[in-house]
Amino acid sequence: MSAPKDSKSGPVLIELEDQGTAAPSPAEAPPVPDTATDLSPRGQAMTTVATLAARQPSTLARWFWRLLLTLLGTVISIAAWNYATGLIAANPLLGWAVTGLIGLFVGVCALIAIKELAAFHRLSRIDSLHRAADNALADEDLEGARRVTEQLLTLYRGRDDTRWGRARLQDRKGEIFDASGLLGLAETELLAPLDMAAEREVEAAARQVATVTALVPLALADVFAALTANLRMIRRIAEIYGGRSGTLGSWRLTRAVMTHLVATGAVAVGDDMLEPILGGGLLGKLSRRFGEGLVNGSLTARVGVAAIEVCRPLPFTTAEKPSVRRLIRQALGGLFSSEKT
Repeated sequence: MSAPKDSKSGPVLIELEDQGTAAPSPAEAPPVPDTATDLSPRGQAMTTVATLAARQPSTLARWFWRLLLTLLGTVISIAAWNYATGLIAANPLLGWAVTGLIGLFVGVCALIAIKELAAFHRLSRIDSLHRAADNALADEDLEGARRVTEQLLTLYRGRDDTRWGRARLQDRKGEIFDASGLLGLAETELLAPLDMAAEREVEAAARQVATVTALVPLALADVFAALTANLRMIRRIAEIYGGRSGTLGSWRLTRAVMTHLVATGAVAVGDDMLEPILGGGLLGKLSRRFGEGLVNGSLTARVGVAAIEVCRPLPFTTAEKPSVRRLIRQALGGLFSSEKT
């Protein structure tokens, strides 16, 4: 390179030496990557709900909340006791009335605690029935299958929606001498109507989540709707199969279902899952909000199928496992048709 000596008084001219290669053309430069062009729906609301519900708190966080609740309970109890005794000393009639109200409140709290413990017992009973049925099928244990059948009859005793199935199972159970056949009969007679009711709950929840996501543009509204709808759906499915759960039991079930979905990678959905409704490649052509609604509704259907498997007292043997595609088609097909029209 060279420059003229009088470069201080004028523009500087820099000459490139001839290296035998042509200078690159701007047309040959690679395009600037555009990260904002991928606007395909991802089901962000349901992904957020699944991640939050499946998150396991650390040991330090558990001890923090346990100690905090214990400390608050102790302080509140001592303050209430001092307040009641001081009020009794100042005004006996009013003091004893307030003491009675405090006693009633404590009694209600005790009843709530008993109800939650009973809910956990019912859930553990369903879980133990499921494990016993799995073991009986794996070992072809006829006696184990008969015990599971008797426990099922006891579980659904007093329910009008299973009266016909219980009567048929009671009449025919002595005719079958293999474990798979006996449990298949129990599944057909007792659980078939319950499966239909659970599938209707899944379709309703998926439709609700899809509609709210598509029509409500408020920030975090889709996350809140997805969380509440999935909690209600899981609780209703547990009630349908006889494992009525309280508040803590519902949250425990939700965490178990979401943890399974996150671990298996089932919280992702794409064109292949929505093809029965949309047709191939149409997902990216929809409006952003409507596409997000369909994806969130589809993920809700997956959560519902996982909840059915968790809450069902018997594994799927004779009956066909609910198809996520079929549930999506039944729940969201009409919604898509209305939008296309």
